[in-house]
Amino acid sequence: MDTVDTRRFRTQVDAIQVLVRRKTAEESSNLTSSDNCCPDLYSTNYPSMGTCVIINNKEFTCGMSPRTGTDVDADAASKIFTELGYNVRMYNDQNAWQMKSLMSSVSKEDHSDCASFVCVLLSHGEEGAIYGTDGPVEYEELTKGFKGNRCKSLLGKPKLFFIQACRGSHTDPGASVMADSAVQKSTERIPVEADFLYFYSTAPGYFSWRDAERGSWFIQALCDILRCYSKKLELMHILTRVSRKVALNFQCDQNKQVSCVVSMLTADFYFYKNK
Repeated sequence: MDTVDTRRFRTQVDAIQVLVRRKTAEESSNLTSSDNCCPDLYSTNYPSMGTCVIINNKEFTCGMSPRTGTDVDADAASKIFTELGYNVRMYNDQNAWQMKSLMSSVSKEDHSDCASFVCVLLSHGEEGAIYGTDGPVEYEELTKGFKGNRCKSLLGKPKLFFIQACRGSHTDPGASVMADSAVQKSTERIPVEADFLYFYSTAPGYFSWRDAERGSWFIQALCDILRCYSKKLELMHILTRVSRKVALNFQCDQNKQVSCVVSMLTADFYFYKNK
């Protein structure tokens, strides 16, 4: 190759390198812009993490026994969600009408400055319903006001319900196991049922255990795991650890329990600020 050809070749190579650098810079810019939108991540870049409503029913007028130990649960839940940045509101011994009225009222508030909504329900229960002090109320009656077609200020934001209540009378005897070692902005239509999560203390049809002094197995585990992992793990990973702790760390007369997640969330959620 003579000198002229060599110069031409080098000029072509330099031009190609310039184009490659420009293309790389454009792709990097696009990636950064896309990452900032984070379509697979719920934004927590709001002034507040949100409101946390705790309904703690202990004494009943409908013939059901007092829920000794529930105040321990309520205090623990209030403390951890306050630490996570929520505006906690505690309501004790609410009858069925009061529960429905309260939840309806909260759903009509402006949650525009909130990243999410949390509700902790502590009471007796049965499948599909939880008890006010005077009788049962269906979960649907408590949650319907928060659906996307009604509560616009929580549209597209996670609505998390943590429920400590029985879902039946069956007990879980357990079983032995051998252990081996070795968002771009655009208009979208969102399902009204989207972005809800229900974390039940027990599986459908089963009894939920509570200690008179230390509180329920479920709320103990939930608060412990949140305190350890809320700044490290995504919500579903946290709930998996809660279920594992409830399943393995608690027992009463050989009876066991496992919590149950029902999720309609559409993105990952973290209990700390993101950009």
